Amino acid sequence: MRQPYRDRREGGRVLAEALLQEDVGERPVVLALPRGGVPVAYEVAKALGAPLDVFVVRKLGMPGHEELAMGAIGPGGVRVLNEEVARFVHPMEIEQVAAREQAELERREREYRDGREAVPVEGRTVILVDDGLATGASMRAAVQAVRQMNPARIVVAVPVAARETCEEFRRLVDLVVCPATPDPFYAVGLWYEHFPPTSDEEVRELLAAAHEEFEAAQSKRTGS
Repeated sequence: MRQPYRDRREGGRVLAEALLQEDVGERPVVLALPRGGVPVAYEVAKALGAPLDVFVVRKLGMPGHEELAMGAIGPGGVRVLNEEVARFVHPMEIEQVAAREQAELERREREYRDGREAVPVEGRTVILVDDGLATGASMRAAVQAVRQMNPARIVVAVPVAARETCEEFRRLVDLVVCPATPDPFYAVGLWYEHFPPTSDEEVRELLAAAHEEFEAAQSKRTGS
């Protein structure tokens, strides 16, 4: 196992190098799971010359033990439940948690994009990026939601993940790219030297920068 990444941006650069060795198709779209996936995805999108957008999914925390995921929700009403955990929670409580997280999902989508339209994904290769995968609940919700948008292919790409989670996703999507699968894994944050929470402001700044850089590259390519 390599030494821990210095930070998410370095993880993104290493991930981008791995993706460049793969056939990700023409006109890929990079979708970041916020907030921690955005700095990683920014480096990936820059290296691939691809547009970057956010794809907001929200964990459904077990009431009283919010750090324990009983599932996740994504755009388009997608909901993934971990039945092993959710069976201990009353259905009404699940609905209350889901409603609260749905409101937060919609707020974040509005705030992060600053009025920009979502990047279209139909018929294109979608590269879903996060800073790592432990249980993969949020990524599973993202995969299900993206699949409803009729992409050509779905790629899951992370700098580090639990080996068994990576293997699970290989059965769910077209391609999984993960440069590091340490064993034992424990937690995503252990594999970064610097792993502070990513702020909403950083998410907005990186998305805006990526949008400007992509538009400038497109204009240069077309000569307009």
